[in-house]
Amino acid sequence: MGLMSALRLIDSAIPESKPSIQAQYSPPVMDGVAAYSFINPAVYVTRTEALAVPSVSRCHSLITGVIGSLPLNLYKKSTGQELEEPLWLQQPDYRQPRAVTIAATVSDLFMHGQSFWEVTQVFSDSGRPSNFAWVSFDRVTQKLNSTNTLIVGYTVDGSGLRPQNGLGSIVTFQALDSLGILGRGGRTIKAALDLEKAAAVAASTPMPQGVLVNSGADLPEEQITGLLGAWKLARQQRSTAYLSSTLRFEPTNFSPSEMMYDSAKQSLATEISRLCNVPAWYLSADLNNSMTYSNVVDERRQFVDYTLRPFISAIEQRLSMDDLTARGNEVRFELDETFLRSDALTRLAVIEKMLQLNLITLDQAKEMEDLTPNGAGSGPTALTPDL
Repeated sequence: MGLMSALRLIDSAIPESKPSIQAQYSPPVMDGVAAYSFINPAVYVTRTEALAVPSVSRCHSLITGVIGSLPLNLYKKSTGQELEEPLWLQQPDYRQPRAVTIAATVSDLFMHGQSFWEVTQVFSDSGRPSNFAWVSFDRVTQKLNSTNTLIVGYTVDGSGLRPQNGLGSIVTFQALDSLGILGRGGRTIKAALDLEKAAAVAASTPMPQGVLVNSGADLPEEQITGLLGAWKLARQQRSTAYLSSTLRFEPTNFSPSEMMYDSAKQSLATEISRLCNVPAWYLSADLNNSMTYSNVVDERRQFVDYTLRPFISAIEQRLSMDDLTARGNEVRFELDETFLRSDALTRLAVIEKMLQLNLITLDQAKEMEDLTPNGAGSGPTALTPDL
């Protein structure tokens, strides 16, 4: 070893090996039977059918809407310092806003327990992805090993097996609930769908359903069909009916009030709130409307801790894994300054106390309130935008 090398005076001249990502991580199979297999078709519902239930649609909108609107930031694990995030963290898919991509990802996690991104660009120096495209859950097929315990690859739209790294590879997000609501709540959702259909039939029928009894001579099939059509049309146009002496109407069902559609809907709304892990009063379910909170922030914090946290953690921790983010850094949603941001008086009281204890400077206090220190646009805290 030469003297210059021993004194490390020529290290800059020695080319360093660049880090490379050998493969995207493929997860193990978390359940013996996939939620999307048609083992029991009687309780299987599609995403479109599930969203046709108002309570499910409300839960879905709350969860995807809130998480999709949260900014994503990059932090250093050891110090918690906020770092300059890569462009893909601001906009994973260059074709659409970040909120749309994140909301679609959360939607698949909520419905199916899994979500997928496709790598569309990579960094030349590290090999890590630099751009993605969200891929619908229904388009992806998993290829398993011989014991059906490990996913060894993916196909999209029935095409060939995707590579394990680089362009075209698939990044998998796993929910803490690996089945999703479609895998474990099919019966409840189908019951709500059936109730909606029954209520719709009752609402579209001016009179109770029944049969027309003919006490005279039997009529041919064509006349019976015409008679029933004329009866239905007449009932939709007027409430008064006329029957000949040989015909009489006999109701065969109960009225909507006797069927207790309203109470059944409220009961199913409560069950769906439990299925989706959303407080029932968010759905205006009358069976659980006594929950009270001291203020809006407490209410939102409760919603984050018990409903949103599983989805937030699943996305944060997947984006923080070494195949996407450099070791020692982590990705986090910005909750405290957005969805959980307290009112102005509370924030000012905290800042005032921190100033009195000399924990922060006046410039830092201004920055905490998104105020430019001393009214200057160029300073140590100012960031130069990319042009």
